[in-house]
Amino acid sequence: MKRPRLRKASKRLSCHKRYKIQKKIREHHRKVRREAKKRGRKKPKKDPSVPGAAPFKEALLREAEQRRQRLEELQQKQKLDRQKELEKRRKLDAKKNAAKIEEQTEGTEPTKSEANTKEVLHKKSKKSLHSELEKVIEASDVILEVLDARDPMGCRCPQLEQAITCSGGDKKLVLVLNKIDLVPKENLEKWLDCLKKEFPTVAFKSSTLTTDRTMREHFSRKRARIDLSRNTECFGSECLLKLLQEHCRTQDKAIQVGLVGFPNVGKSSIINSIKKNRVCNAGLGRGLTKCMQVVRIDKKMKMLDSPSIVADRANSTLTLALRSIIDDGRSGSIDVVEAVDAVLNHCSKQQVMMFYSIPDFRNTEEFLTLLAQKRGMLKKGGVPDIENIAKLLLSDWTGAKISYHSQPPGSQMLPPYLTEDKIAEMQKGFNLKKLEEENNTTVQALKYPSPASSIVFQSAGMTNGKIQENKVVGEASQWESLETSEEEEEDDFMETDEQDSMAEEEEEEEEDVKEESKIGMTRKAELGKQQARQATSENKLAESGCDSSLSLSLDKSAGEDDAYDFNTDYV
Repeated sequence: MKRPRLRKASKRLSCHKRYKIQKKIREHHRKVRREAKKRGRKKPKKDPSVPGAAPFKEALLREAEQRRQRLEELQQKQKLDRQKELEKRRKLDAKKNAAKIEEQTEGTEPTKSEANTKEVLHKKSKKSLHSELEKVIEASDVILEVLDARDPMGCRCPQLEQAITCSGGDKKLVLVLNKIDLVPKENLEKWLDCLKKEFPTVAFKSSTLTTDRTMREHFSRKRARIDLSRNTECFGSECLLKLLQEHCRTQDKAIQVGLVGFPNVGKSSIINSIKKNRVCNAGLGRGLTKCMQVVRIDKKMKMLDSPSIVADRANSTLTLALRSIIDDGRSGSIDVVEAVDAVLNHCSKQQVMMFYSIPDFRNTEEFLTLLAQKRGMLKKGGVPDIENIAKLLLSDWTGAKISYHSQPPGSQMLPPYLTEDKIAEMQKGFNLKKLEEENNTTVQALKYPSPASSIVFQSAGMTNGKIQENKVVGEASQWESLETSEEEEEDDFMETDEQDSMAEEEEEEEEDVKEESKIGMTRKAELGKQQARQATSENKLAESGCDSSLSLSLDKSAGEDDAYDFNTDYV
């Protein structure tokens, strides 16, 4: 049977709809005309042109065209003249403003507000970070030195450890091995066995996504590809809290716990993980924490977040590449290409090629160009953006993206500032057996990368940091360092002492002037009395008829005995 043909829908409109549409169109045109009349716009008049039957039509059209061209040239010339006048006015205004500013700066000194703004801007320098770090060390009872589990030895600062162990107070130093999920399990166990011989060591894995709402929303859309439990869960927080609470009970007082370490080791992330909230600013950038921040954990414990330790410029290029703030835009920062070169020279080339899926390369620049082309980081004209790709690579190595590991030293040699007595003093007050059990449970609960997928890395050793010399007192050179610290303190307070002495001298001078005026008045009164006595004695002698020579001798003797020189002072 033949299929019946379907009838198409008709496009005809009913009269009601058609009239309604026409009415709306008329209203719209009316509204547009009304608005145009308010703005004052009029329709351009049409050119009537020259009629075809008019005589000399071609000549008239030629004249009209010439007149139009002359008007256009005149308008263009006027426009250029106006632009030149505006440029002249701008230059004159700029010169006047510069002259006014020079006069004001020459005639007056900088005000307090300007000085305060300069000081606030200067607080972002490395010196301010150094002073804030010292505040945290001084205010803390227990200091947590946070280490990256991928390179624990490179994250240790001998100057800091020496300053704490040789301070002579009740300060305790605890090592926190963070980012333990980025190293193989065997390597982590070796490092825990190595570090616990010197200081109490806690294995820790901070949560990175629960502290950032935007990251959580971003990764919640990709649950199929990303294991959220590996990033959001925190491991080792209970162990660290129990250790600190037991120490607080033994001390029987409220304690302050300071977190110190080099950039991007995870100091702020540890506090966020313990509080289970984003209370401290944390991210991939280096040196995000600029000043000390106090976070209350419970009634008897506060945590102090500190800025990063400033690495000494005398360290190797590899150390500065991973442990210094190189992306701060200052002249003292090292070259990022040299930093990447130092990192690649201390790694296995084949493992780097496999991780980044890049063919064989001859040098660092070729590696960066290949990586930039693969990731699409190109400048105008298809030129690879080498600097930005180098910064991205370094942020990956200091962040939590790349899995690499370094081997602990074969024969463990204690540093010169650590003795058996110092080690026993640092371990006193902590339950080390319970700490080891908690670390074992933390290690067993995590998933680790396989040794084949983790890049083998050669560590450069401990990183020297900038800590005040007068606070680092060694056993051998204790008195020498004390003498140097006293000299430094004298130099620091020289200006204040001079100001105080100047003020005291001015006050003493005023008091001397007042005393001199009082003494002068009293001595003048005494002189007046003596002269009156002399006059009475002369009158008596004259009345008695004595020789004038005797009176002269008396006058001389009296003058010699009683004469007073006002230019000299007697005490």
